[in-house]
Amino acid sequence: MLAEIKGLNEECGVFGIWGHSNAAQMTYYGLHSLQHRGQEGAGIVVTDGERLKGTKGHGLVNEVFDGEKLNDLTGTGAIGHVRYTTAGGGGFENIQPLLFHSQTGSLALAHNGNLVNASQLRRQLESQGSIFQTTSDTEVLAHLIRKSGFTSMKDKVKYALPMLKGAYAFLVMTETELMVALDPNGMRPLSLARLGDAYVIASETCAFDLIGAEYLRDVEPGELVVINQEGLHSERFATPTNQAMCSMEYIYFSRPDSDINGINVHSARKRLGKQLAKETNIEADVVTGVPDSSISAAIGFAEESGIPYEMGLIKNRYVGRTFIQPTQEMREQGVKMKLSPVRKVVEGKRVIMVDDSIVRGTTSKRIVKLLKEAGAKEVHVCISSPPIKHPCFYGIDTSTQEELISAFHSPEELCEIIGADSLTFLSEEGLLKAIGRESTDSNCGQCLACFSGKYPTEIYPAENDQSKTVKS
Repeated sequence: MLAEIKGLNEECGVFGIWGHSNAAQMTYYGLHSLQHRGQEGAGIVVTDGERLKGTKGHGLVNEVFDGEKLNDLTGTGAIGHVRYTTAGGGGFENIQPLLFHSQTGSLALAHNGNLVNASQLRRQLESQGSIFQTTSDTEVLAHLIRKSGFTSMKDKVKYALPMLKGAYAFLVMTETELMVALDPNGMRPLSLARLGDAYVIASETCAFDLIGAEYLRDVEPGELVVINQEGLHSERFATPTNQAMCSMEYIYFSRPDSDINGINVHSARKRLGKQLAKETNIEADVVTGVPDSSISAAIGFAEESGIPYEMGLIKNRYVGRTFIQPTQEMREQGVKMKLSPVRKVVEGKRVIMVDDSIVRGTTSKRIVKLLKEAGAKEVHVCISSPPIKHPCFYGIDTSTQEELISAFHSPEELCEIIGADSLTFLSEEGLLKAIGRESTDSNCGQCLACFSGKYPTEIYPAENDQSKTVKS
């Protein structure tokens, strides 16, 4: 993915199913649909009603699992996870779902998001005798559950969840039930569906389409859903607080065919492009988008501006993932291997290049250079999001401000750095309007922290030491 070059990565995706005779196989297909959310590791844990059994490994879903491994995972309930590895967190032990066995029963956890107080909780738990097996923040929940003192697993989970701060969509599975929880701010997408008599949970609704499940609803902020042989039961573990869905889910991360909070991602991105066109006044001959996440916005920009849309950049889908390395030199070469300009489309033309974001600036600079080397007369860069100036502590791989070029350069300076003829960012007001949120206050329904620096939860700067606790 181009995300690997940009340095902008979602951390993971989760999938769960309960009451299906081929739970592992359905989870395998569901994880395929969520592969864009993490390509470094995958895992599945199943229950047959008496025990939990799991398989996990490094790589893509189809690299980790084969027919033999899936056939060995027999059960009617399952949870699965795809993961993008952050620095220091690439060990096998950190691949999820995490599976714990004890004399009182087993527990499996899958988590999308990041706990901003994980290091603080970890130190407290270790001082009380807890021994951690991973460096993942997800394991904190397992220890909190174990120390709760309650008898039922539901009560244990309800006791533990309010202690967590940050973004989290959790799947918690025992031998006899599956629990689903979303943080009180609802920062990560999580939805419920039905497949015959089975219940299905996924980070994105596109996973439902592949297996033929019928979407029911989104999991609500602060909600705990318990699924077992008696059916589905819902209750609150926390009061919803200023819902703040991650804006980058609409801009970049989610698949275009997914719906988040009732809003289709492709349609939202088209509106982002339309709004961006309204906020610019550029004379050009052709509009092109950076594949794949910016295509929808580029189409919207072209429709609104009346400038023809053309496929000016082609993505090479056969470059191996292992090529991309986290160095500037390799990123620059990686852009050239991943993307190729269509010379006959851009040659002698004034080109508007629509992209979804600028992180380090390396990718944008290289693409502008590619287009000009292919004969583009002018290259005007239009970004369908505001400048990313602040780090994300909620599960996106931009944990330090130093790596964000817009934090230290104005749009005019950045335009010169990347070699463009002009550079335009979408306004925060335009972003909210395009997504479908009219308010710009703290109750706008979206997290804008990476643009505005206004975080929806308390942040523990000293705790966000990535060498100690890695994101899930």
